[in-house]
Amino acid sequence: MGHGHAHRATGGIDDEIRVGTAARTALLTALGIALVATLVGLVVWWPPGDAAQRAAESGGQAAEFAAPGVTTPSGTVVEVGQRCPGTGLPDGSGCSTLQVEVEGESDPVEIAVPPEVLDAGISEGDTVVLLRTPPPDDAPAEGAAYSYFGTDHDSTLVWLGLFFVAVVLAIARLRGLFAIFGLAFGGAVVWWWLLPALLDGAPGVGVALTGAAAIMYVVLYTTHGFSLRTSTALAGTLVGIVLTAGIGVVAIGDARLTGISDEGGAILATFGALDFQSLLGCAMVIAGLGVLNDVTITQASAVWELRGTSPHVSRAAVFASAMRIGRDHIASAIYTIVFAYVGTALILLMVLRVYDRPLLELLSTEQLGEEVVRALVTSIGLVLAVPITTGLAALIAAPVPLPDDEREYDAAGVA
Repeated sequence: MGHGHAHRATGGIDDEIRVGTAARTALLTALGIALVATLVGLVVWWPPGDAAQRAAESGGQAAEFAAPGVTTPSGTVVEVGQRCPGTGLPDGSGCSTLQVEVEGESDPVEIAVPPEVLDAGISEGDTVVLLRTPPPDDAPAEGAAYSYFGTDHDSTLVWLGLFFVAVVLAIARLRGLFAIFGLAFGGAVVWWWLLPALLDGAPGVGVALTGAAAIMYVVLYTTHGFSLRTSTALAGTLVGIVLTAGIGVVAIGDARLTGISDEGGAILATFGALDFQSLLGCAMVIAGLGVLNDVTITQASAVWELRGTSPHVSRAAVFASAMRIGRDHIASAIYTIVFAYVGTALILLMVLRVYDRPLLELLSTEQLGEEVVRALVTSIGLVLAVPITTGLAALIAAPVPLPDDEREYDAAGVA
């Protein structure tokens, strides 16, 4: 390994680490090639316009949120009726209803709601969103029909979002601000590029790799600064993304998963010619992105800190020490992935639990099978990324040779 100098970017420990020239050149070249490939993917799969219109032109069925003329006005609850007995919809006897004041209506309108809406604690003064179906052309204008669509959550989301930002900024300060920016950027990429590209029929795994790489380039460098330590973590993350995608494709095909496990998939199936197995592979990559980034930056930082405190030890010794940290991190990260899936699929798991069927038989269902495969694939990619990132970091952070007098001192066996 050739000799180099410390890569000065973020200060602190990064200024003290000796970096091999050949390793640095290879790392930055590989990241440059990956960046070019990411930019090419963004351009090639850039969605050209409205996805619904293209689906209709290509023979698919454009998705309609509601029938023509149906609107979604908001109204204020002025009276809450008693809850209907049982768990079904209201029976028209005046229970499980809301009296809602709607703009444009002289009197409050009565809206039937499911009993669980009342159980959630809705009360006078709350805002609800309604579906307004216009009357037939030959009927009077006041003959419009209203139905319940949902309860307005905007105020809760606003204070919760502001509280989240305040907590992050108060504790993480400038680093937290950069993390929030990265989160916003990632959300923008998913909403305005990744989802339209998938709806346009672009290959799911290719879109996942491109979108995930684009997010990681921006998120890692803005949050952790421009340094070889961050570049090493980025390289490990990109390798982990590729491994997750590859293992996911193999597992989905081998398990014969369809990718359609709920009502949402059935709706998209009418939208156009979409490859749902490819979409499932995309979902697996995106699902593991956050935890993967967490372990790679931690391992790169661990190697940098170990090298800073022990500049003369071998790369193998630094790798072994960092892997002891990595093994602990692997265990906690796997718990994070698995229990995150359990939380999101809790209702599904409860439904399956009440069935009088063996657990292994339930694994054959599409819903549970997808969740198990997703958890295993992302966990495998995560585990493999730890030694890969640690090894890359150990290669980049080169040891400092001992001075000649200290080398002779050690050789003499005095130390």
